[in-house]
Order: sequence, then C-alpha cells, then structure tokens
Amino acid sequence: MTSKGKFSTATAMAIVIANMIGTGIFTSLGFQLADIRSGFVIMVLWVLGGIMALCGALCYAELGSKLPRSGGEYNFLSEIYHPGAGFVSGWISTTVGFAAPTALAAMTFGEYLSSVFPSLHPLMLASVLIIVMTAVHSTSHKNSGGLQDFFTTGKILLIIVFSVAALWSVDTVQEVSYAPKSSDLSLFTGGAFAVSLIYVGYAYTGWNAATYLTSELENPRKTLPRVLIGGTAAVMACYLILNYVFLATAPMDAMAGELEIGNISARYAFGDVGGIIMGLSLSLLLISTVSAMLVAAPRVLQMLGEDYSLFERLGKVNKHGIPTTAIWLQSIMALIFLWSATFESILLFSGATMAINSLIVIFGVFILRRRHGNQESDFSIPFYPLPPIIFIAITVVTLGYLTIQNTEEIAFSAATIITGAIGYWFTKKFSKPK
Repeated sequence: MTSKGKFSTATAMAIVIANMIGTGIFTSLGFQLADIRSGFVIMVLWVLGGIMALCGALCYAELGSKLPRSGGEYNFLSEIYHPGAGFVSGWISTTVGFAAPTALAAMTFGEYLSSVFPSLHPLMLASVLIIVMTAVHSTSHKNSGGLQDFFTTGKILLIIVFSVAALWSVDTVQEVSYAPKSSDLSLFTGGAFAVSLIYVGYAYTGWNAATYLTSELENPRKTLPRVLIGGTAAVMACYLILNYVFLATAPMDAMAGELEIGNISARYAFGDVGGIIMGLSLSLLLISTVSAMLVAAPRVLQMLGEDYSLFERLGKVNKHGIPTTAIWLQSIMALIFLWSATFESILLFSGATMAINSLIVIFGVFILRRRHGNQESDFSIPFYPLPPIIFIAITVVTLGYLTIQNTEEIAFSAATIITGAIGYWFTKKFSKPK
C-alpha cells in the first residue's frame, strides 16, 4: 500500500521492474542475431548484462544509503564530485536517460498494437499512451502507485503465461545449442559482441530507477537496497527465460534484424490468431514501462528546481506532493524524441550515454569510501571492491568497442555532455543562490 506522500516498498520495486522490462528485451535479440548465431553466446550476453546490472545495483544501494535524496545520478555526482557534474548528469538523465527510452517504449507499444489493428497509426498510439500516463501520474501518490502496481503485476503474470504457453504450444522446439563451441571464441572477441552488449545493457537499464525517488520512499536507507537488488535479480531471471523461449519457438533467420521479436515468437508458437492475441498482450505489457519512466524521470527535474532558482517552477509540487510541472515537461521531451528520431539510433545513443553516466557514478563509490570510510550507511557492498570493478571493466570494454564501430553515437553522447556543461554555466550565471 502507498502511504500518504510516499511510495511503498512494493511500488518502488514495481517501478524498478517496470523500468527494466520494456523495449530492450522485446527488440534486442533481433539486432544481436544479425551478427551472432550462437545460443551459448546469446545467453552469455544476457547473463553478463545481468551481472553488470546487479553489480551496479549493489553500488547504487550503498550510495543511496549514504546519500538518501531523490535525483539518482544528479544527487550522487553533486555530492561526490561537484554540483556541475550533478547538473550535467541530470541533463543526461532527463533527456537521454528517460525521455529517449520513454519514446522507445511508447514506439514499441505503438508498433505492437498497430500490428494487431493496422488502421491505427503507431506514432499516434504511442503519443496517446504518454499523455494518458502523464495525466494519471500528475495527480497523487495513491493514483500513481496504484496504476504502477497494477500494470507491473500484469506484466510479470503475462511473461509467465506467455513463456509456459509458447513452449507448450510450439510444434517443434528450435535446435539451438547452448553448449560452448570452439567457434564461439571469435564471437566473444569481436566488435559485434561488444555492440550487442550495449543492446543488452540498454535492456537492463532501469535497475537504478528507485534512486530517482529516494526522498519519497518509506525508510529509504533500509528499503532502497532491498528494492534495487531484489528488482534487478527478478528481471535477470525473466530475461533469461524470455530469451530461451524466443530462441526455442522461432528460427533465428526469422528474428534476425527484426524489431517485433515477441510477436514473431508468438506467431510461430500459436499461429496467426494466437500471434494477434499475444501482440495485443505484449503491447499492454509496455504500458507499465512508459508509466514507470514517467514516475522516476521527473524527480531529477524536481531536484534541479529545488537547487536552482532558474528552474524553480520544476521544484513545485501539488497538494499531494507530486511535481506536476516536472512530469509534464518530461512528457513533452519524450514526445519530441518520439516524433524526431529512429529506433536504432535512439537505442545506441541513449545506451552509450547512460553507460558513461553510470560509469562515473560507480567510480564515486571508491571516492566516497576514501573520503568517509564506510560509516553512516545501512548497507555495504558485499565482496567489495569486486562489484564496482566488474561494472567498470565491462562498461569500459563495451564503450571502447562502440567508439571504434559506432563513432556517430559516441559523438552524440559527447555533444550531450558538452551541452549539459554549457547549460550549467548559464544556469549558475542567471540563478539566484538557494
């Protein structure tokens, strides 16, 4: 239950799960299969992504326990490094980190639903979804939390039903080997693996969602670690099951390079009628993703409004403690991305930029430990310093390959960071001290 002015632990975990399970899991496999045709390598990709997300969640849990304020990376980097670093991170989070993925999730929702009802325009469907979710989340914690709990519970049940029914109904399970082969070694060392890991990393994006609304959680020092770690572990299990189901039900050739992986899998498992039903169900599943992002993202704008007079209106809340102006602004940014960019360019661009953002935060774990030791915290990273080292190593290698193979996306990421730095300079110049 959501108490007055707060989100419950269950709702916070629902927000984490819903942020993560969205566009990525139902689209990434198609991009991966374009270059990788090994069941073993594909599953290793998703295990590695899950380990990376869990390591990140452990690090953010300690940071959130020590620095319990809403805003996610904005809060962490402002406290650990400099307010300017926090500002740039906040700019990244609200635009690339949430507005772009919200657009992607809404875009996928529209594509799935229009595949069932061809007369409906996918972009119009996506736009309506964003606007309706924004309207509900602009009211109260009770309405917002209730909506999120309902759709996230439905999402988990749908994944379970789909997985069991698809494996039960498919006439012949695809012959996919999950045992390692000598030919797999070249795939692990190639650039395609690293780029595929970007797609996987994007699918796991959202494991840190609860840190954006820390101030609105019940007893955040204790509940935040539970929410981050529990939510991430649950999603990792769902991803491994779903990828096994996709590979078992549909031929790799049919999915390679395709966007609507869930729909393709459903048609092979259930036929055209069953595929239509599942296409509709999978579109409904994405509602909770758009909803969760529109809960978490505006809290960064709210913190900017509280800290800088130039954005003071964004820090204002309604009588229920909801940052209404920030929520509507976040929605407008998502709509701009929705109508102005292609799917794959948004995915790679946002995945790379958020990886850089999280990488700098994880380095902050070492700085904060050196500065204050491990005091004033209800949670400490187990097996420290292994989790932050694993996260940093995987991220650096992945970004290195992406820089070589997809320089355009990295250039856009750098431009986003530079734009944020310029924005901070103007904000400091024209803001009154608060």
